[in-house]
Amino acid sequence: MMEQIPAREFHAADGVEDWRSLYHLVSAHFRTASLAEGVAFVEEIGRITGEAEAQYLAVDLRAAGVTVSLGRRDVALARRVSSAAKELHLRADPTAVQVVNVTLDVLVGGNVLPFWKALLGYGQIGDDYLFDSLRRGPGFGLQQMDSERPQRNRIHLDVAVPHDQAEARVAAALAAGGRLVSDSYAPKWWVLADAEGNEACIATWLGRE
Repeated sequence: MMEQIPAREFHAADGVEDWRSLYHLVSAHFRTASLAEGVAFVEEIGRITGEAEAQYLAVDLRAAGVTVSLGRRDVALARRVSSAAKELHLRADPTAVQVVNVTLDVLVGGNVLPFWKALLGYGQIGDDYLFDSLRRGPGFGLQQMDSERPQRNRIHLDVAVPHDQAEARVAAALAAGGRLVSDSYAPKWWVLADAEGNEACIATWLGRE
């Protein structure tokens, strides 16, 4: 099995300029002028992807674009996908990739995770994370609390964005009426809140490796 390389090492490689790390994934979005153009690109991805590589490849096809995600930071496959896009005259748009997770603050994770797993019909990774095996919905994670916080919301969104898009996304959220709760861990993550105090985080891979 291929060993996962650090995000910093992936981004230092040549030929992966289209790609952005989002937690453990790397993703690229390629704009298309039609569904037929996207289908042609997906067919080419299928042709150049080996059987072993396909197990951690996800492709989302829409009329306006194709998003390709790799569950492992595979420089060689990323290069081949980008090369196929270039041959088809498709342009990458790094602003269009992100990962959204729903995060629940808990006191005893083991008491609540089975409920959410059954409710969502998700699979489980480790002791604190659930995922949609069909990759249609957001991930669902648990975050340990030290004590109860009855005056604070316990469910929030974590939005992972490309490292070079994070500050613009934070600025857009603030301009839209949000406020900065904390940037103590930036650029790993920023904590923001809406006008009523409901919190969310903008996160990047920076500071995680």
